Amino acid sequence: MIANYIDEFIMFCAGLWMTAVGYGYLPFQTSNQGNQITWLVRLVAQFKWMGPLLIAIAVILAIASPA
Repeated sequence: MIANYIDEFIMFCAGLWMTAVGYGYLPFQTSNQGNQITWLVRLVAQFKWMGPLLIAIAVILAIASPA
């Protein structure tokens, strides 16, 4: 039974991490690689909406999965 919820638990934790990084609660270290910095900064800025969306999907899947 608990094995059914492992995927949702991992998605929920990833969503929490993405949300925390997106809003600046957790640092996201970037190395100085020139052009990749701009791409990575834009990606981390998208975590503000991707994290909560991932949390919502994980909760919906956990509720909808058969017990």
